[in-house]
Amino acid sequence: MNRRNGNKVAGDCDSFQMESKAPEQAPSMEQKNGEIMDSEEVENGKSEPINPLATDGTVTAPDGGWGWVVLVATILVLALTLAFPSCMGIFYTDLQTEFQASNQETSWVPSIMTSVLHAGGPFCSVLVERFGCRATVMLGGVLSGLGMVASSFTHTITELYVTAGIITGLGFCFSFQPAVTILGHYFVRRRAFANAMSSTGTALGLCTLPLLGNYLHTELGWRGSFLVLGAVLLNCCVCGAVMRPLGGPRHRGQPLINHRPLQLKEEKLKGRMRALWTGLMTALRRHMAFDLLRNNLRYRMYAVGITWMMLGFVVPLIYLVPYATAHDMEQSQAALLLSILGIVNIVVRPPIGLLFSLPWFKGCHTYVFSAALLVNGLSNTICCIDASFPVLLAYVVTYGLSMSVVGSLMFTVLMDTLDMSRFPAALGLLAIMESVTLLIGPPLAGILVDRTGEYFYVFFACSATVASSAIFLMVSFYWLDRRDRRALKGQQVPPQVPPPKPASGNNLIPQCQYRSVPTEGDKDKAPDSETGDVTRL
Repeated sequence: MNRRNGNKVAGDCDSFQMESKAPEQAPSMEQKNGEIMDSEEVENGKSEPINPLATDGTVTAPDGGWGWVVLVATILVLALTLAFPSCMGIFYTDLQTEFQASNQETSWVPSIMTSVLHAGGPFCSVLVERFGCRATVMLGGVLSGLGMVASSFTHTITELYVTAGIITGLGFCFSFQPAVTILGHYFVRRRAFANAMSSTGTALGLCTLPLLGNYLHTELGWRGSFLVLGAVLLNCCVCGAVMRPLGGPRHRGQPLINHRPLQLKEEKLKGRMRALWTGLMTALRRHMAFDLLRNNLRYRMYAVGITWMMLGFVVPLIYLVPYATAHDMEQSQAALLLSILGIVNIVVRPPIGLLFSLPWFKGCHTYVFSAALLVNGLSNTICCIDASFPVLLAYVVTYGLSMSVVGSLMFTVLMDTLDMSRFPAALGLLAIMESVTLLIGPPLAGILVDRTGEYFYVFFACSATVASSAIFLMVSFYWLDRRDRRALKGQQVPPQVPPPKPASGNNLIPQCQYRSVPTEGDKDKAPDSETGDVTRL
């Protein structure tokens, strides 16, 4: 507990605050100008956060308590970040008309947004290590909100690439990944359930954002809608504020700003810039987990499969509304399809999380995930039948059911392949790999539409891509499990060496010799020369 002479020091706890007085300061407290920093100064970045303590002075246990508040905040963050790029299809036609752009040019907007969301993982890991999850999530909320507000004032499609694509996507990254990371520290025993519940945030966003976007589009147009949505995204700052740090204090480096007077010479400035660049590169190498990709075969197979999957996993959500409206469906009905997809996810994901957290499914998460991914890929072929509302309704229900299982188990399978302490670095590297296919997926689909003039080719191509990645994951992990079982069996059962057969009857063992030891009677009967003879059996 922190102490201060004659003053009270407030410390963050799991569900309460502690106050104490002491005549002398604790040796672990940092000082500034002869004064000890309290918890308010800690939150301002001047010192380290104190440990959340229980009444007996121990660190608060996870799997409950304030963790439920963090879980709700994570659900809201995922609703505002992961589901947002898929809802850009509401404004797809308006952006094409406003900027006189082709399908390929327009599809770059959600493509860049989704790609940057995943590609900023290593930079996000550096910020989390230095400033913690709480500050990083709040920074992401500010960036995403400002990006969408700036997008409402753009005049060219290139400006929209920067504001809605890069700035907003980077804000989504800074909010999404720390929220998932801190949730993994708050829940251990109930981690599968917590991940499944948090993944309902994406479903919640798919359920509400299309309806909100369609209403704003009808009332305010796409520019006014972007302005209001930017204000909505600022709520990520509120969610990040409740994500209290858990565990021991982290030893950070020197502060970014030193208020002491400095004599900045050119050589010193170059040296500091060189040291800063070296430190940044070292941090990126540490947070991109290249050693896991090189040494952990399970992680390598999972990363390759997920990277290939992302080439066609999110593309149907972007092109569903344009596909429906191109076949004379009202935009309100097309937006309703995305909302139904979100409702299916909200209803299905919680029981899915409870079901697969049972001991019966321990060790089977990968196969369930692969099977659900296979169904998800094959479901895209339903759109090739017809573009009527009943057919597309059957498609979104099937897609939503399989998507629920995939979303519930994606992070769980990743956590099963490595130690939790390496999860942020592994997630950062996986996000970088995903960002490449997420970036080129929608534009490739746009090129396909521009050349063929039909949208159903996009769904057919996505079906082949996602289904092939599912088969790859299923076969790879089956081979790895079989190899591990074979190796474990070889370690547990040592080779049995048959014991030598004892001599019986006239069966003599060749090459076995011994020297006879004569007795007293033998010495009398045998000559002295025969006493030490070698006798053969």
